Amino acid sequence: MQGFNMGRYYPPSSTSPPTFNKTHPLGSRASKLPLGILKVRFELPFAVWCTHCEPEALIGQGVRFNAEKRRVGRYHSTAVWGFRVQHGACGGWIEVRTDPGRAEYVVVSGGRRRDYGPEAPPGGEEEGGVGLLTAEERERRRLDAFAALEGTVRERAVERRTRERVEELLGERERAWADPYAANRRLREGFRVRRKGAEAEEARKEGMKERFGLGFDIVDEVEGDRVRAGLVEFGSVGVGDLEVERAARKPLFVLEHEVGRTEGKGKTSGEKKTRAQTEAERRKEALQQEIRGNTRAAMDPFL
Repeated sequence: MQGFNMGRYYPPSSTSPPTFNKTHPLGSRASKLPLGILKVRFELPFAVWCTHCEPEALIGQGVRFNAEKRRVGRYHSTAVWGFRVQHGACGGWIEVRTDPGRAEYVVVSGGRRRDYGPEAPPGGEEEGGVGLLTAEERERRRLDAFAALEGTVRERAVERRTRERVEELLGERERAWADPYAANRRLREGFRVRRKGAEAEEARKEGMKERFGLGFDIVDEVEGDRVRAGLVEFGSVGVGDLEVERAARKPLFVLEHEVGRTEGKGKTSGEKKTRAQTEAERRKEALQQEIRGNTRAAMDPFL
């Protein structure tokens, strides 16, 4: 059974409407509507520096706020809208307005637009678009038909180059991914080779750290390190170094058989020998001493 007055429609102009029909359709967003202010969701079209913060804070492009939208004027027959947002970090208010004359937004108070420098010309010309015309350029085109024709030709040339570039990129993408299986296989093969090389290099570095007891990471070798290492010279072994090495290899005490051999040589020194025999004996003696010194140096742990 339906209750009394249930399911009935009461227009807003009714003399005794129910309580649910007294609220505004927009709810709390229309709380300041008598003042001409409507609460909307506003997204910053560009980055803005907040001048209320100390130091100034940068609010990135695309950040959304609950803004108070109101009409602040007219440009000919187009309404100029103002959006007043509150920065959550400092509580300061920033107002951004539309500029129909230049077809963009301007910061009126509470902040300043981020300046990207001369590298980013307005109007998106660096992205293949057509920049906005100034008042002087529009007037010149209106009075000069050839200027208008040149501007149209230039804009069409920019559009044609942009279209050709997009078509080129699309064709390259379709060519590269015509066979997804082959493309994936090439990527995996290249990654597999690089991964094995990286694993081998990491194992070599770990072995070097373990061998020399290094407590720091070994960075990758670059061409500059190789060039600088090639320029380092440790010097050659001089005559003085050879004499020191020979003196270190000599025994501290002369053995008995060496003394007897030396004495025997003195006894037979009276015999007449040729120059060739003397040179051969000298070389033989030098070779024997060299072999004995090398053997002693190899067996002595302190040399």
